[in-house]
Amino acid sequence: MTPRRTAQLAITAVLLLGCAFVLSPFFAAILFAGTVCVTTWPLYQSLLLRLGGREGLAAITMTLLLTAVLLVPMIGLTASLTDSAVDLVDYIRTQIEQSDGRPPAWLKDIPVVGPDLDAYIRKLTHSQVEMRKLALQAVEPARKFALGLGGVVGQGLLQISLVLFIVFFLYRDGARIQAQLENGAARLGGELWGELLELAGNTVKAVMIGIVGTAAAQALVALVGFLIAGVPGALLMAAGVFFLSLVPVGPPLIWGGAAFWLYQQGENGWALFMVLWGVLAISSVDNFLKPFLISRTASLPILLIALGAFGGVLAFGFIGIFLGPTFLALGQALFVSWTASRPAVDAAGEALSDAREDAMERNA
Repeated sequence: MTPRRTAQLAITAVLLLGCAFVLSPFFAAILFAGTVCVTTWPLYQSLLLRLGGREGLAAITMTLLLTAVLLVPMIGLTASLTDSAVDLVDYIRTQIEQSDGRPPAWLKDIPVVGPDLDAYIRKLTHSQVEMRKLALQAVEPARKFALGLGGVVGQGLLQISLVLFIVFFLYRDGARIQAQLENGAARLGGELWGELLELAGNTVKAVMIGIVGTAAAQALVALVGFLIAGVPGALLMAAGVFFLSLVPVGPPLIWGGAAFWLYQQGENGWALFMVLWGVLAISSVDNFLKPFLISRTASLPILLIALGAFGGVLAFGFIGIFLGPTFLALGQALFVSWTASRPAVDAAGEALSDAREDAMERNA
């Protein structure tokens, strides 16, 4: 390798590392924006056609639509959840201060475990003053946790705002970016890398369809349950189920809160119904619908989908829901391509060997 070639490679490596370092705080937002853009690209193209090919106007229109669908409802939901969490902590504090330290009468009526729980709590509350002091000390950390949770959600809203900002430019320049990616893939690995690029886009679409479709189904089932049980604000709470279903163990925070409210209103039967509906109907939708939608759309084995989703979340956070299955799909495609090409390579090797033997015989 010539010194000039070495210098070119060194400068290129330093430039790539510098770009990666500068963009590293925004990787998650860029990847998520790309996921949203890839999934909604057909809708953008249809809108672009209706607007006479004006890319800027179509991009800003799509961005405003996504803002109305994602950001505005999340702001209202975040404010509502934060206020509810603070009110719940204050209610628990009041109940502790007014209690006499004895367990509630209904506790011992719980089948099988009720009497044991009642006896255990009575044993713990033998010293009422100490127990009340301990309980009140635990309330303040819970309050801080609730406020901290609101802060985390607020940070998530800022990230969504950044995603929407990036999405505008991806829409506007999407055609040129797609052409550059296709040319780069062709120069890097030829036809195989072009197929992998297409596979990556299809997998991202499939995962997004699976996640959003499952969230919509859970929200619909939750809305039915809330209406049957007479929970106020059923539509807002169903919207909460939709957004929280995008994160693990999200929907139980909504339907569990509804069940607790019903219990506080003295509606023990409806509270039990809400718990059963949440466990058997709302949360169970995620167990079969999401793998079905993703595997049907992307033709991926359910095992790869499950491992990709969970492993991706552990490795990359929320965006890993989309990255995990995509990486495994690309790895599977590479493996299939490599194993499928072996017979052809072996056949070519055998033909070359036969040709050499024939040549040796003619020379002899």
